Amino acid sequence: MTMKVLGYATHSPTDALAPFHFERREPRPRDVVIEILYCGVCHSDLHIARNDWRNTIYPAVPGHEIIGRVVSVGPEVARFKAGDTVGVGCMVDSCQQCAACGQGLEQYCEASSILTYNSVDPHDQMPTYGGYSQKIVVTDQFVLKISDSLDLAGAAPLLCAGITTWSPLRHWKVGKGSKVAVVGLGGLGHMALKLAKALEAEVTLFTRSPGKEQDARRLGADRIVLSTDAEQMKAVKNRFELIIDTVPYAHDLNPYLPTLALNGTLVLVGYLGDLEDMLNTLPLILGRKSVAGSVIGGIAETQEMLDFCGQHGIASDIELINMQEINAAYERMLKSDVKYRFVIDMASLRG
Repeated sequence: MTMKVLGYATHSPTDALAPFHFERREPRPRDVVIEILYCGVCHSDLHIARNDWRNTIYPAVPGHEIIGRVVSVGPEVARFKAGDTVGVGCMVDSCQQCAACGQGLEQYCEASSILTYNSVDPHDQMPTYGGYSQKIVVTDQFVLKISDSLDLAGAAPLLCAGITTWSPLRHWKVGKGSKVAVVGLGGLGHMALKLAKALEAEVTLFTRSPGKEQDARRLGADRIVLSTDAEQMKAVKNRFELIIDTVPYAHDLNPYLPTLALNGTLVLVGYLGDLEDMLNTLPLILGRKSVAGSVIGGIAETQEMLDFCGQHGIASDIELINMQEINAAYERMLKSDVKYRFVIDMASLRG
């Protein structure tokens, strides 16, 4: 029997999000049924709602930073039980057979991972609807354990903003003494600062906005560099082993390339699309430097990140909102008027 659920959806690029009644699938033997407690608000939610990427399936129920409580489990589920606190991130399934899935990198599934929303479930051809809703049904392989030591509302953005910045930190083997820089101080950037600092790296923030020094240092930055100041940029030439670029819009990468050390990498995690300016290959060639990309992380890596955050007391800086405030939150997010992530208290949807 399918499950009737109330959520918030948009039906076109110009519609506001509004109450939407829909059905979740009948639970399968390996499914976990989760009552959603908190859901983070990601820039991707806004992009999908407004069809910025030209691939939105309407009606769209966004939300992929989900913290919830297990209501029930299928007969083949052993890892979870009713009452457990769990998380669901950006994916709810993948082929589990390709080379990427075999390496625990389900986000790069060759058959395309099944996203928490704006995908079609290959098993029953039902659309996937996200966390702006009362409940969700997810196969147990894509459900994550949440430490009791974490603030649950603050933990929600870890399921996207956290893993998006953790994955490159781990892939490029950041550790004690590593020299890491972060471009941009928003939802992703503030998590990159926290996680890099907890990994005992030397952490620098690149910003175009003066006045962020106090907050950046509180979040873990050892140094703040104003990227529009030529002298400050010259002072960090050939310094960074890794630069995590979290900026979500087209921007010029060339000013940052000379600050990479020999064999250094600038990794893009925030922007999807064409860059306005061509890369100057000279610093790349003369320093064996790289520009790379990275997206979220696999399930095992996400669990590792959540466990690390539980051990180190790391959560996102959030502003808690009611579901009914989501449209105003989107407008504020466009103005970068949030420090640093909105999280929806789903109790507001239950009345």
